[in-house]
Order: sequence, then C-alpha cells, then structure tokens
Amino acid sequence: MTYIDGGPPARANSRVGEGAELDPVHPVPAPLTRARGLTAAEVAERVARGEVNDVPVRSSRSTVDIVRANVFTRFNAIIGVLWVIMLAVAPIQDSLFGFVILANTGIGIIQEWRAKKTLDSLAVIGEARPTVRRDGAAAEIGTSEIVLGDLIEIGPGDKIVVDGECVETDSLEIDESLLTGEADPVVKQPGDQVMSGSFVVAGGGAFTATKVGREAYAAQLAEEASRFTLVHSELRSGISTILKYVTWMMVPTAIGLIISQLVVKDNDFKDSVARTVGGIVPMVPEGLVLLTSVAFAIGVIRLGRKQCLVQELPAIEGLARVDTVCLDKTGTLTEGGMDVRELRALDGNDEAYVRTVLGALGDSDPRPNASLQAIIDTYPNGSGWRCLQSLPFSSARKYSGAFFSESDGDSSTWLLGAPDVLLPDGDPALTETERLNEEGLRVLLLARAARELDDPAVAQGAAPTALVVLEQRLRPDAADTLRYFDEQNVRAKVISGDNAVSVGAVAGKLGLTGNVVDARRLPAEQDEMAEALDSGTVFGRVTPQQKRDMVGALQSRGHTVAMTGDGVNDVLALKDADIGVSMGSGSEATRAVAQIVLLNNSFATLPSVVAEGRRVIGNITRVATLFLVKTVYSVLLAIMVVISQVEYPFLPRHLTLLSTLTIGVPAFFLALAPNKERARPHFVRRVMRYAIPGGAVAAFATFATYLIARGYYSGPGSLAAETSAATLTLFLISMWVLAIIARPYTWWRVGLVAAMGLGFVLVLVVPWLQDFFALKLVGAPMPWTAVGIAVVAAGTLEFSWKWVDRRFPA
Repeated sequence: MTYIDGGPPARANSRVGEGAELDPVHPVPAPLTRARGLTAAEVAERVARGEVNDVPVRSSRSTVDIVRANVFTRFNAIIGVLWVIMLAVAPIQDSLFGFVILANTGIGIIQEWRAKKTLDSLAVIGEARPTVRRDGAAAEIGTSEIVLGDLIEIGPGDKIVVDGECVETDSLEIDESLLTGEADPVVKQPGDQVMSGSFVVAGGGAFTATKVGREAYAAQLAEEASRFTLVHSELRSGISTILKYVTWMMVPTAIGLIISQLVVKDNDFKDSVARTVGGIVPMVPEGLVLLTSVAFAIGVIRLGRKQCLVQELPAIEGLARVDTVCLDKTGTLTEGGMDVRELRALDGNDEAYVRTVLGALGDSDPRPNASLQAIIDTYPNGSGWRCLQSLPFSSARKYSGAFFSESDGDSSTWLLGAPDVLLPDGDPALTETERLNEEGLRVLLLARAARELDDPAVAQGAAPTALVVLEQRLRPDAADTLRYFDEQNVRAKVISGDNAVSVGAVAGKLGLTGNVVDARRLPAEQDEMAEALDSGTVFGRVTPQQKRDMVGALQSRGHTVAMTGDGVNDVLALKDADIGVSMGSGSEATRAVAQIVLLNNSFATLPSVVAEGRRVIGNITRVATLFLVKTVYSVLLAIMVVISQVEYPFLPRHLTLLSTLTIGVPAFFLALAPNKERARPHFVRRVMRYAIPGGAVAAFATFATYLIARGYYSGPGSLAAETSAATLTLFLISMWVLAIIARPYTWWRVGLVAAMGLGFVLVLVVPWLQDFFALKLVGAPMPWTAVGIAVVAAGTLEFSWKWVDRRFPA
C-alpha cells in the first residue's frame, strides 16, 4: 500500500534533512543521497573508478567472430591443404575448387556482416532505457550508463537491469521467476534486495544500484541470451550431424584412395596426386554450411527492413514450425489505446459525483494502464481530492483502488476493476455487463469499498456505483493476419485477462470463431487443460500463471507454440513458449525475454516472419539433398575405385565443373527462392532418404560407364576419353537430380536448369573449353552408351525416390 500526505503510517521513503554523509566503508550513498539520487560529481567520480554497468550486451557476433567462424572451419582446412598440393603439382584448372572456396567464404562473411549491421541498428531502437534520478531529477539513460549507487525508478513492466536495494516502495511487487523459478510475485519493502533479470508486475518505487556490470546476478545470463546466434536449431544441428557422419565416411575412404592411387597404381606421380585429390574434394559438402548461413542472414536483413528485430536467429526457423499461435488481445488484436464510450451510474448514484471519483482515481496512479489512461483523458481530476493510500492494478488481482480524503473532509475507499471479479454471482450489474461484453466492449466497475484498502478481502461487500464502458480500437491488419494463419493451418488461440465474452466478441469481429471459455473454470491438471485448449479458441480471465500453464499444456500435446504479447502479464508465457513475440512498445520485460520484437508494433509483420522461416527451411532441405547426393556418390566411387584397383576416373577440374553447374550455382538461387511449404520435422531423415539412393544410383551408373569405356578405348589418350564418357554420364544424372529438386517448376526454375545444361554443352563444343577442362567425347558409340546409361539411371532415380516417399514418409 502507499500512504500519502499524512496517511496512517509515516511514509517509508520520506526525505530527511540535508547533510547526510556517505558510508566510509561502502561507496553506496546513505539514505538522504539515495532519495535525491547521485550528484553529477558523484557520477563522474564513479565513472572514473570504473564502477559503471559496462556489460557488453551485443545483438550480434563481432566482425572478428564472423570472419573466424567463416574461415576457420574443419572443411576449409581440408580443402585448403588439398588446394596447396594441387597448386604445386597440377595445372591451374585442377585448382579451381580452391578459388570457389575463397569466393564462398567471402560471400558468407559479407552476408553475415550485413545481417550484423541490420541487427545492431535495430537493437538500438529496442534498447531498454531505465529512469535514473540524479540531483533530484529523473531522466532516461542507457543501461550501460548506470553507475554504482544510482537511484533507479521502476514501475509495472520495467525490467530490473542491475542488482540493488529498495529505497522507495509503492505496493511494489517483483516477479523473480525467471531467476528463482518461484511463480508468485514478491512484495518488496524498503531495504529488500532486487536482482537483475527480475521485473515489476505491480506498483512502483526506486532502488539503489549495489552491483553493476559483470558483478550483477544475471549479467552473464543476459549477455549470453542477448547474443545473435547461429546455433541451437533443428536445421543447424541436423547439418552438424550430417557433417559428422560425412567425416567418418570420408577419412577411411580417402586413406584407401590415397594408397590405391599412389602406391598400388604405377602411374605418373603428379597425375596420381591430381586424381587422388579429385576423389577427395567432392566428398566435402563445403557449400552446405555456407548456404545455410547466407539464407539465415538474408532472412534477418529482409525482416529488419520490416522493423522486425530477431534477437535469436533460430526464431526465424522456429516460427515457421509453429502450429499454434497464442495471442494476447490487448496490444495484439487491439491497439494499445482505448476510448470511454459511456458512463452508467448504478442504483441512482449521481453521475457528476462518479465523474469526480474517476478523475481522482486517475490522478492516484503515476503509471496508468491503457484503461485508466482512457479514464484520465475523459475525466481529468479537478476536485481537490487527496489520495491517502493507493492499490496499484495487478493482472492477477484484476482491480486497483485508492483511499481518498474528499474536498468536504469526508473519506472514502474506491475500487476500479473487472465486474465479474468484484461482484458476486447473480448481481444485477453483471447482467448488463455481459450484454455489453457481447458487443465487444470492455466494462469496468467502479465500486465503493466498505473495508480498509489493505484488507485482503477489500472487494467483499463493495457497493457497485457505476459501469465505465470502454471501446477498444481493433488493429486494422489483425483480421488479415488471422486469416493468413488459418490458411496456413496454424491455429490461433486468444488468451486474455479480460472478460471472456468481451474477448470473444472482439475475436468474432476479426473473423476468429470457436468456443469461448472462462479460464477460471479451466481444470488445473495439465492433460485436462490441454484437452480444453484443443477444443476452445478464446479464453478470458486468464491469470499470468495460467498463461504459462496453458503454453505448457499445449506443448505437452506436441504443439509448437508461439506466444505474442506486450504486457508484463505475458512475460512468463513468452519465456516458456517455443517462440516469444513482443511488441516494440511493450514492457522492457517482454522485450527482454522475447525472441522476436516487432518494433513497428504491427501484428501484420508475423506472416512475413513465418514466410521467411519457411523459405529458409524448405530451400535448405532442397539444396542439402543436392550437396549430399554428391557426397554419397563421391564416397561410393572412391570405394569402387579402391576395390577395382583402377585409376580414379576424374581430375579435380571435372568435378569442379560438375559441382558448379549442377550444385553450386543452382543451389544459390534455390536457397533464396520463395517457398511457402510448411516446415516439417526430421530434417536429417528427410534429406538422407533422398541423398543415399540418389548418390548410389549416380555412383553405380557412372562407374559402369567408366568400366565399359575402359574396355572400349585403348592406346594413348584412352584415360582422357574414358574420363570424358564417365563425366557425361555423371553430369546427366546430376542434372536429373537437379531437375527433380527444382520441382514444382516455374519459368525461372526451368530456365535455371536449362542454363546449367547449356553451360555443359558449351564446354563440349568450344575447343578452348574442351582443352581447359580436358573434356572431349571420342567417337559416337561410347558417348551414346553413356547417355543411355544415364537415361536408365534417371528412370531408376525417379522410381527409387517415389518408392522412398511411400516406404519412408517424412
């Protein structure tokens, strides 16, 4: 409770006379200086001593980290060593793969650097700016400008940014669940400790910073949680798993190939080295990680242009996998502001007197919510009433109150809040309230309390005095956004603390239909709650803890849940949801725990995030298949060469050409193409079920052509002719794999496949390109045989992939 102007007890935060001294042991100021805050000189002194909140919270990796992550990779090291060897023993044509790796690495660095710049600029817009009192005046400053001993003012929704000790409390309630796991808010009194990472749920006050920078309790956690990251997603972990298996296959195969080509075969040393490297290089799916990073980075840039801050990169992927979106009504479906539509006095109460009470109530709360702000705008206080004691609004309590000394000397206690909470069942006022709720209007009850304001049962026996009818402003884009989710088979659940009937009416105006449920009647047991959530669409009178429980219940049924919100009552649910989405105008606490912040406060941005995630996941799944088909056929070809004790059929230049035309160039375009397919789980299984049969077909068909060519050609130049025939078969099969991956066809996809085919034809018909790539088809029978084998392989590929679809559905 807050007592003002001579209320029952003396105020805990009352100021004492001038002249208080600093504690000689601790640098934190004594009570007087705390009340006024530090002076400019004291701030300068602490800055000079380094007692500043200098935790380097970054929204993205540093430029050095970006370069290091893109350059110093396991596969870059392998390719780099092989490149140096090839530069020493073979023509430059056989070293082209090294230049491709340099280009790929450069592209990755540039794209991620662009994403970093976008994120950093957006993070400044969404940065929390706490209010600090210095020299008796309050001002907003950056979090990093706080010094030890600063007096920091806090109110509902504010995040505690440093550790401290309460100096002033105004019914201050702090939620420490993100630190301690304790769900119930903790009431704070002067002298109590507050920890960074917690947040204010009700009331207000001020505290002195006792620990800043890395010494603060949650500083390290906050720093880690706020960093831009490329890890901890199914897509990234799936690729890492694949690369681990590839490494295991590659090492023994490469060793066998080296022994086979350098020891067993008695050929020219340089040619043997070139063919050995030619067998090892294509086993490395070096472009797969690059394209994944580039696709994510470009996604961040695209969303950044729409004022969407992605605080954790996997959120792009995560929202694309969401099948249930929980929406908070206020600030999401409706705009933050409200308007007083009507005032209805009850039981013959004087309307002029009611207006006076409402004006005084509005004046009693220094941090009004949207409902009270509408009342303040309509009924300014000019009555001369004095607030002696106040009870701030709490989302768990559903009402606020104040104890007044009226202008004529009388005193009175008033409550303002939800009618169905303040009144008993069957009260006549509830009938009128329900009728108004059905129109989508929000109704508050003004009631005169018969008990003391600090009585836990103050609402009991309160006399209804008036109904305040508020009209909520619907977001103009909300209906289209809800329609989009419905078309994408994403279920929307409206979860609100307001009256269920009113919330249902608002949802109905936006085209969202379904069962309306009063959350006070929801079962507490998780399985039963999950069943009720599956059947319901709109839930009203939901407490903050219930919101959290509802998210958990949905997740227990296997749903991937996104939660949107902007108020402090949404924080717990946002934290537990698979993806938390906060409005930019929301409280500091919601912005801190959300993975995605809509800086423009537009709910309509969400479809863009979903679409971006689907584009990334769907396209990376496509191109991963391309890369891994190459890895599989490269490993199998090397094994067959070792077993058969023959020369490896390809030089590095041949596989560089094939990789560029059938994988590298088309994969870049396919990875960035539009894709609206709903994201599906089991990335590794879905990719490998195509890559293994595709690679096996390509390997066996290519090796068959090579063995037939070895029997057909003889004499000088026979190895080059054999290589050309095998290359033709492998190219045609790889093109067919590309043609399958590119489906469904659009004009540009057809054009892309055709352009890659034309590129290979040019190499075969232009003399200097023939010499450069050592590709020349000799005679007619063997090239046509290679084509025939490729046609049979393509048919086998079509059949095997369709069989895999039926036998191993994703």
